[in-house]
Amino acid sequence: MLSKTAVVAAGVCGTLFIGYCIYFDRKRRSDPNFKQNLRDRRAKALLMKEQAKLNSSKIPELKDYESVQKFFIQEVQLGEELLAQGDIENGIEHLSTALAVCGEPQHLIEVLQVQLPPPIFHMLMQRLPIVSQRLAATMASRRMHDEDVE
Repeated sequence: MLSKTAVVAAGVCGTLFIGYCIYFDRKRRSDPNFKQNLRDRRAKALLMKEQAKLNSSKIPELKDYESVQKFFIQEVQLGEELLAQGDIENGIEHLSTALAVCGEPQHLIEVLQVQLPPPIFHMLMQRLPIVSQRLAATMASRRMHDEDVE
């Protein structure tokens, strides 16, 4: 059996741990920026979720020039907005998607090289092959689906 001192020590440790948790929870909640930070995190998570939904379902048929052009402009604008907000990963994702569907990517690459800081441009160039492969796989699966339908 357990000795009386071991039981008392376990009780004291448990009480101290609960007190520690309560103290830091109050300290966190009384922070004047707590609610704003919480709202910002939730809004950012919701925005990222919506963007992921848009990315996966809105890639246009590459034969339709107008829809590709609209998609390209939308991706460039969204990428620039996200980079301006400091969301570098998603901004690069959108810009690389725009580059993947672009008719003349070399011209856009030159423009982005001038406008973007070198580390961000380097990350964009690293991300481009991955996005291009994903786009090619999406288009191949569409072709297979279209052939199955016919």
